Amino acid sequence: MIRFGPSGNSEAFYAEGYKETAEAPAWINAQGLNAFEYAFTLGQFLSDKTAQKIVEEGKKYDIEFSVHAPFYINFANSSDSSRENNYKFMMNSVEGLKKLRGRHCVFHIGAQMKMSREEAFNNVKTNFLDFVREFEKRNDGVFLCPETMGKYTQIGSVDEIFEVCSWSDCLIPTLDFGHINCILQGALRTKDDFKKILQLGIDKIGFDKMKDVHVHFSKIMYGAKGEIKHLTFEDTSFGPEPEPFLEAVCDLGLEPVVITESSGTQAMDAAIMSRMYKIIKKEK
Repeated sequence: MIRFGPSGNSEAFYAEGYKETAEAPAWINAQGLNAFEYAFTLGQFLSDKTAQKIVEEGKKYDIEFSVHAPFYINFANSSDSSRENNYKFMMNSVEGLKKLRGRHCVFHIGAQMKMSREEAFNNVKTNFLDFVREFEKRNDGVFLCPETMGKYTQIGSVDEIFEVCSWSDCLIPTLDFGHINCILQGALRTKDDFKKILQLGIDKIGFDKMKDVHVHFSKIMYGAKGEIKHLTFEDTSFGPEPEPFLEAVCDLGLEPVVITESSGTQAMDAAIMSRMYKIIKKEK
């Protein structure tokens, strides 16, 4: 089943007087949504008590939770301290995900820094595979989801993410189509543009992984170096548009978890996508 939801709480959530994420499941359900991504981007500080409240509310409203690991992770950095921190941040995030009874742990895999692209990616292959081998020993249904990135200096092109996700059964992509559109300088316009990327994933890592693919979707301003800032669906200058993406998903029979990362209106824009999907699906 395809799912739609926001990354974190929207401005409207707080404007309506809500304060705690434990109140979010009921609120997003009222918007017609059934997914929620919890941000551990500055670290995982979720208490057992809070997690239990969130999970209990999530069960009432059939909300599937995912998490986003800290931004500090960089598997391209081979220093001892970086390797230790990467392991700590990833495992802490997985611990938080399990508290929320979720399946997808999203993370940024690394950055070039002053290295060549080849050297940086080779470091990722060595360092991340070391982590994955340890992770596989204790994994019980959780997927690690490396994300496509929006700046040219970040590791995470479409090809790189599909290659990484071919290394283990526990790896499923997070395809951030806003980021991909930044890298392609606005080239994601038609259904076929989206289908080309999704079909490439099917060819590279198989239909089963792509059927369960995790997706981030938002309009993002970009420049010569890539991503600048997230926008809302009301913006008419930058893309991508959700409709051709949803048409491509329907054509290929995929059932992703789609998380919107719009600036402040993430739940509203997720609801737009959910309604749009139902119309497209009905017309097929």
